[in-house]
Amino acid sequence: MSGPPRNGGIGAPGRTRGLHGLQGIFCRRLIECHFAGGKMATRQTAKTVTSEPDFLQFNNLACEMAGGKVIFATDEWFAPAQNLLKREPAEFIATAFTEYGKWMDGWETRRKRIAGHDWCIIQLGVPGVVHGIDVDTSFFTGNYAPSVSIQAACLRADEVPSLEHEGDRIGKAASEGEFEAVAKLHSETWENLVPVTEMKPGYSDSCHNYCPVTFPHRVTHIRLNMYPDGGIARLRVYGIGQKDWSAVPSLELVDLVALANGGVCQGYSDAHYGHPRNMIGLGRAPNMGDGWETARRLDRPKVLETDEKGILQVPGNEWAVFRLGHPGAIGSIEIDTNHFKGNFPDSCKIEACCLTAEEEEQYRSTRWASDERGKWKILLSPQKLKAHHIHLFSGEAVELTGAVTHVRLVIVPDGGVSRLRLLGHPKAVPSSDSQKLTSKL
Repeated sequence: MSGPPRNGGIGAPGRTRGLHGLQGIFCRRLIECHFAGGKMATRQTAKTVTSEPDFLQFNNLACEMAGGKVIFATDEWFAPAQNLLKREPAEFIATAFTEYGKWMDGWETRRKRIAGHDWCIIQLGVPGVVHGIDVDTSFFTGNYAPSVSIQAACLRADEVPSLEHEGDRIGKAASEGEFEAVAKLHSETWENLVPVTEMKPGYSDSCHNYCPVTFPHRVTHIRLNMYPDGGIARLRVYGIGQKDWSAVPSLELVDLVALANGGVCQGYSDAHYGHPRNMIGLGRAPNMGDGWETARRLDRPKVLETDEKGILQVPGNEWAVFRLGHPGAIGSIEIDTNHFKGNFPDSCKIEACCLTAEEEEQYRSTRWASDERGKWKILLSPQKLKAHHIHLFSGEAVELTGAVTHVRLVIVPDGGVSRLRLLGHPKAVPSSDSQKLTSKL
C-alpha cells in the first residue's frame, strides 16, 4: 500500500516515469506554496488560471480551521478522515510508514473485502449554501477512490446523535454502536449535491476533481461516499455562510463581513501569497500564511518619500472587495497585521457602497475596475499601519453612518493583512434587491 511509488512514481527506480513523477510533484509543491501563502517562487500560467472554476473564490466551509469536523467514517485503516479537512495542501513522505501500512496525508480505507462501500459524514464548520466542491486526490495515484458522490442535509443540533469520533483513528473501523447511532440520520436519503462521479489520480495535473453544485439551500452536514474504497487527500467545500439573522438582536454588534456570518470576497487585484478571503476567517491567524498578501508592486519609486503624516507617496495600490453577510451600518473597524512584520502595508483605506444585485453584477463583470456611478464612499480615510498589530478605528474615524452592502479594502503600496473585522448593526437598505444579493460567480 503506497501512493506515488505506484505506476512508476517516486520510489520506482528503473521506470521512465520515475523522473517525471518527481518533477511533477516538485512542480505541484511550488504551485501549492503559491496558494497556501508560502513564498517559494513560481509562476501561474494562463492555462492554470483559466482552468480554475469561479467557485474557488468562495470560503471553504468544511475546513477544520473554520470548525469543520468528521463525525463518522466507516473505515480509517491507513489514514483518518479528519485529514480531509486540513487547510494545508497534502504532502507525501516516501519513507513514512505506520504499523498499518504506508502513511498518507488524507483519508484512506483498507481494500474492501466485504459488501458495501466506504463513506463518512462531515459537519461543516460554517453552515451555508454550497457552490462547488474540490475532491483532491493529491498523491493517491494507485490507491485513489475510483468514484465518489456527495449528499447533504440541514440538521438541527438536536437531530445529530452523539458520535465520539476523536483520538487516533488509524487502523480502526466504525463499531457496531457507531453504525447504529449514525443510522438515525438516514444519511443515505439526503439530497444529492454531486452525483456519482469518476475521480482522477493524484498527479499534479489531475488531482483536483472540481464539482460544481447548484443546490440552493442551507447545508450543515455532508456525506462523502467513495466507491468502493480508496483514498482522498482533501475535501474542500466552497460556499457562502448563511446566518439566521432573525435571531440577532437589532442592537447587537456583529462582524458583518465575517466568514461565519456570510461575508464573501468578490474580487481583488492580487493574491500572490494569500487569498483575501483569509482575512474574514475565524479567530486570529496562526501564521502569516492565513492572511491576504500581495506581491511587491513593481511601480514603486526607486527612492520612497512620505507626506507630513508619514504615509508613503506611491502611485499604486492593491485592493479586495467584500460583500457583507447582511447590509448594515458599520461602527467599528479592526485591521490586524498579525505576523506581518516585514511585509505589512504602509497604509490603508476602506471604501463602502450599497449595491443592488444588478449593480453588483455590473461591477463584477468589469472586475470592479471602474466606478462610473460614483457609488463608492470613504468609510475609513487613509491610515498609517504598523507591523504585527491590531489597529482599531471607531467614532469619528468611521465616516459613514448609513447601511452598506459592500466594502473595498485598499492597501498602499502592497503587503499583507491578517484579519479584517467590521463591527456594526444589521440594517435594511432602501432597495429590497440589495437584501437579496446572491452570488453569480
